[in-house]
Amino acid sequence: MAFDSLDATFIALADPTRRAILNRLVQGEVSVMDLAEPFAMSQPAISKHLKVLENAGLVSRGRDGQRRPVRAEPAPLREATAWLETYCERLEGNFQRLDALLEEMKATQTKEKRHD
Repeated sequence: MAFDSLDATFIALADPTRRAILNRLVQGEVSVMDLAEPFAMSQPAISKHLKVLENAGLVSRGRDGQRRPVRAEPAPLREATAWLETYCERLEGNFQRLDALLEEMKATQTKEKRHD
């Protein structure tokens, strides 16, 4: 994943309104009007949020006659998850090495106290 698309994904997810929009879209595609309904903001404001999500590839708009349904697109989330998992694995490895070192130090101190 290019950093530009990763950046766009995290920027899009940084806003709670956009996360709420994605949460709604997980249930299925909806029109912009239906999507805007539960939010205390105008439809143009929702459209701006959708544009950010769309630029990040997190949503797409279709055409169904007069309707332009919006749907969630999972690929950028999968890519961001894979990126995050890489760091989680590295950090977990660091913590395991630290735990092993601390156990070794503890065992050494215990041996030294016995010899005193």
